[in-house]
Amino acid sequence: MKYIILAIIILLVVIILAMCINVVPQESAYVIERLGRYNATWDAGIHLKLPLIDRVARRVLLKEQVADFAPQPVITKDNVTMQIDSVVYFKILDPKLYAYGVENPIMAMENLTATTLRNIIGDLTLDETLTSRDRINSQMLQIIDDATDPWGIKLSRVELKNIMPPAAIRDSMEKQMKAEREKRAAILTAEGQKQSAILEAEGKKEAAVLNAEAAKRATILAAEAQKEKEIREAEGKAEAIRAVQQATADGIRMIKEAGADDAVLRLKSLEAFAAAADGHATKIIVPSEIASLAGLAKGLTESVKE
Repeated sequence: MKYIILAIIILLVVIILAMCINVVPQESAYVIERLGRYNATWDAGIHLKLPLIDRVARRVLLKEQVADFAPQPVITKDNVTMQIDSVVYFKILDPKLYAYGVENPIMAMENLTATTLRNIIGDLTLDETLTSRDRINSQMLQIIDDATDPWGIKLSRVELKNIMPPAAIRDSMEKQMKAEREKRAAILTAEGQKQSAILEAEGKKEAAVLNAEAAKRATILAAEAQKEKEIREAEGKAEAIRAVQQATADGIRMIKEAGADDAVLRLKSLEAFAAAADGHATKIIVPSEIASLAGLAKGLTESVKE
């Protein structure tokens, strides 16, 4: 019987010790109360609490957390009601303030976010709201972060997730965007046609210039060819005349060397005149001494025939 009682006592001691030992996970913190009052904040590791005296009042997660708040109705400066939902990224820096600073800190932060959003959007028009997300985010971050400091919460970012204007305004915005797209398309088409016309005109101009240059070169080449032809013909004729004259001179020289008299020399001169005419001249003026010599030559020829 004694052994049973001893075993029961040992078992109770083990159970009590097991209940007194607490292991705090990484990136967590426990707020400990002793007899209903704050006693300590336990970090990650093994801790021992007094049974029936100490208790874990709150388990706090120290990781960065994300709070996605439901869409809130807001009214712009130009009296347009829209729905905007926001996302808040925060981290708990002081577990004690988080536990005792405010009842239900997440709900308090949600209500603070909604009221801050309404105040900021109330000073903006619809167009400003749609184009000023960064400014709205920065203003909300500054205001909410300052307000949550007493709660041990540090905000890192605040983002507007969705901005949903009324259906009628969305329809008008879509029509406006469609008209803008059609306008840009028409402008681009006109610019393309204009550029095409300019390029076509420049192409025709360049083609006309090239054709003119080609015709000019062809005319110059034809003139040079004609000039070369005339030069060669003139050179040929001059060469022919030189050849005839050279032959005549050679004949006269040979006759002189053979001892011919003046009558024969004049006769050869007459033949040279005839050769010079070459059947193209209609008149030839012959000196008188050559004419008498021609008559003498004729008489001699007739007496030889007899």
